[in-house]
Order: sequence, then structure tokens, then C-alpha cells
Amino acid sequence: MNYPFPGMNPYLENPVFWSEVHHRLITAIADTIEQNIPPQYRVAIEQRTYLSDDSDSVLVGIPDVSVFSQQKLPQQYSSTATHKETSEGITVMIPLPEHITENYLEIREVSTGFVVTSIEILSPKNKRPGEGRKAYQLKRKQVLASLSHLVEIDLLRTGKPMLILGEIPVTNYQIIVSRSETRPQAKLYGFSIRETIPLFPLPLQSEDIEPIVDLQSLLHGIYNRARYYLAIDYNKEPVPPLKLEDAVWSDTLLREQGLRGCLKSYD
Repeated sequence: MNYPFPGMNPYLENPVFWSEVHHRLITAIADTIEQNIPPQYRVAIEQRTYLSDDSDSVLVGIPDVSVFSQQKLPQQYSSTATHKETSEGITVMIPLPEHITENYLEIREVSTGFVVTSIEILSPKNKRPGEGRKAYQLKRKQVLASLSHLVEIDLLRTGKPMLILGEIPVTNYQIIVSRSETRPQAKLYGFSIRETIPLFPLPLQSEDIEPIVDLQSLLHGIYNRARYYLAIDYNKEPVPPLKLEDAVWSDTLLREQGLRGCLKSYD
């Protein structure tokens, strides 16, 4: 099945798919760049863990909320008059800590273990207030204060983007390549849902030839291998929803490819 969008597929941002997409894309990037970097380097898949008590952290099929309600006590246990009964409590939901694991990549120099480049793909928790954003911001500051390069990939339309100084164009998605030797300047690759994901060079040490990262091709491969075309219903709108003008464009695109059978109204 052909990948239906020219760039990022907005249907893959759905929380139902995103965790798997993130995992597969991390692995695909690692496998690809491993074949294209000098032998003095290796690519390591690392993990960042933290506890999150975000109000929207309920996982489907995993109970992380306990609900208690008051019950009427037998008469002999009542501490008040014998004719009074305990009141019925209101059932409420309370957030419980959720153990979060986020994967990222490090390109290391084999002989010294020095981290040459750190590669991050942002998750929804990185882009909204809470422990996920705090944990990533701390990691980001540590990398930016070091001699390591940072590649930051944001393929999510919702949430608050990471801090960039100055005025920049508003785009749906962005990739930041921060080279240690040029900070605070960095390269920003912004793109919309209608554009192909830009190619970008993977920063290594100055004497090395830098491979080109083609996220678009990697997403095409993931889409087919994971058979997302069997799981996605293109007759429905993506989650999160598109802006009106992009929804109209997407509707036309999907109908032209026979992936959407009914004509949508966006009045």
C-alpha cells in the first residue's frame, strides 16, 4: 500500500499509534545510520525514565486509578444517633504515578564512550506541562551545555514546542540540528503537513563525512511493515484534528487515492 501523504502522515500522531511509531522510528534511524557512519562510532538506544502523574495518563487496559466510595455502616458501628446513616460519597478519579520510559539515540565514540550526537524524537508528554516536559528539558539543557551535538525531531502538531530564541515561522513540524561548535546558532527545518520531510545531515566530528538522514523514506518503510494501512480508517478525521484548510486538502488527497469514499462537508 502506498503511503498516502507527501510528508508526515497525521493519522500516525493518534495516541493509539504514536507509541509504536516512536519505537519503530527510533529503531529504523538507528539501523540506518549504523550502516552509514565510520567504524569508530556505534549507535546506542538509551532510555529515560520518570514518574508522571498527569491527569491524562490513563493507559487503555491498564488500571492506574483506584476508586473508593463510602458504604453504609452497620448500625452497631455508627458513632452518632442510632437512626442516622452515613452519607453516600461521590465517586471520583485520582491520578496515580505512571512509570514512563522514553527511548532516544546516542552516537558514541567506541574508544572513549564520548557521546558525539544525541537524537531525540519528541513525545506528547515532552510537549505539555508535567514531569515529561521537565525530564526532557533537563536532558536538553545538559546536551546543549556539553560538546555533544543535538538532533531534535518533532513530528507532533499539538503541544508546546521546545524553546527557540527569536521569531520563527509557524509550521506543523520541525527538526532542529544543534552543532556544538556553532551554538547558540542551530539549523531549523520547519515543514507543513503538505510538504515532504526535509533531508538533513547528521552531525559527527569535524573530520568525518556526515550521512544524510531521510526520515521520509523511513516513515514509508514503517508504514508498510507495520501495516498501518490496515489499521487506519481514512474515512474518519485524524486525531488530533487538522486545521480547516488542511482538512479540506487532506480530504481531496485521500479521495483521489480511493482511501476515502464519502464526500466530507467542512462548512
